Amino acid sequence: MTKTRERLSTKVANALRDEIVGGRVKPGERLPSESRLTEIHGVSRTVVREAIATLSFEGLVEARKGAGIFAQEARGGPFVNLDAGRVSSIIELLELRIAVEVESAAFAALRRSPVQEERIADAHRALIDCLDAGQPTRDLDFAFHLAIAEATNNPRFAEFLSLIRIGIIPRGKLQTGQDDVRPKDYNIHLRDEHEAICRAIFASDETAAREAMRAHLRGSLSRYRALLHESSNTYN
Repeated sequence: MTKTRERLSTKVANALRDEIVGGRVKPGERLPSESRLTEIHGVSRTVVREAIATLSFEGLVEARKGAGIFAQEARGGPFVNLDAGRVSSIIELLELRIAVEVESAAFAALRRSPVQEERIADAHRALIDCLDAGQPTRDLDFAFHLAIAEATNNPRFAEFLSLIRIGIIPRGKLQTGQDDVRPKDYNIHLRDEHEAICRAIFASDETAAREAMRAHLRGSLSRYRALLHESSNTYN
């Protein structure tokens, strides 16, 4: 995705968000059609789709097959202004996730039940199958981290991940220009790092689980910092 298109989609998303949050478009009301939105904002269909995708991740709109896009009730509280299309937002969340998920993995290593261990294993296998098939992994990546959070047997860990779901698994377009396509090196890291986390949890090794999760999230952090620097260099 070009920088110009990214800025346009953010502009359209911001305008639609203001209408929903400001009450000009009520919950349950249908937004203008995709073609009408392109006319109103003077942008392409691709830009409109990217803006709608952002609002969908935020829970502000819902796509109903054959019926259109409908506004949802704006939720209040923390993390309402997350922008999954900005590298800086992803970096902010990764730093926060390190503080939370490192201990989540350690608790899961100590507290998981057999059923919860099975769910972690199933989530990992499903993600690997998608990687091997070249299919999008965004939702399965989240499911893996959520299964670990649930295995802490402290519901607040899972609640936290659900609260920040919009930005927990970065959208592929940040790296490849396509929403669900990630670079091959990212997927290699994902496979190896998730396997290390699983081995440590299944061995009931809280120290190793803590370190494996830290290595995974810090690896992601360093990759997105590098991406941010690459973007900055385009203006030099």
